[in-house]
Amino acid sequence: MKLLLTTALLFCFHLATVYAQDLVPIEIEDEQENNRLMLYAVNKNLVDLDVSIEVEGTGFRKRGGREITYRVPATSKINIMTLIVDRGKQALYTYKLNVSDSLSRRVRKVPFELIKIDPKKPITVFLPDSCSAKCDSIINPLKESPYKFTAINISEDENIKNQISGALVGGAERLGKMDTPIVMLGGKMYLKIASYDELMEKMNAEE
Repeated sequence: MKLLLTTALLFCFHLATVYAQDLVPIEIEDEQENNRLMLYAVNKNLVDLDVSIEVEGTGFRKRGGREITYRVPATSKINIMTLIVDRGKQALYTYKLNVSDSLSRRVRKVPFELIKIDPKKPITVFLPDSCSAKCDSIINPLKESPYKFTAINISEDENIKNQISGALVGGAERLGKMDTPIVMLGGKMYLKIASYDELMEKMNAEE
């Protein structure tokens, strides 16, 4: 049985290279199974990064030897270190991350888990009953994308149906004939986005 362990954490995040300002810092998550405390590096960026970790603290033992640098692919998490928790103790640790976007050939590559990240603008897709292929052209790529999103079948929520009908010129009659999804992107409504590529263009557009 896997248990999440809450620890007292202090950390220092060191950039080995100068990043663009919109990159998100690497996060560390921990998960305990029996006496093993796994530390995971979580990369919420759309680019690969090289990461190493230095850990100090009490209540555990760790691997000796030189510091290992791991490749953490875009929008993924990997097990970057495992601590052995002393019997009857709680692992309390601090850590320092060394992160680089130079992507060295000498890094260690290990299995990774893909994660979903928040898009630049929240995405909600409302699906009219008459929308099929054009809705699939957005929903299916979104499922494969790294982005979190919400999809709502309009006919399944009368309150939402009434709200959207009230916002449309033509009201419920127009809604009943629509064959494209209604996309809410960062609080703005779009009626004519018919593909994932168009959605990404709107999301990344500077306003």
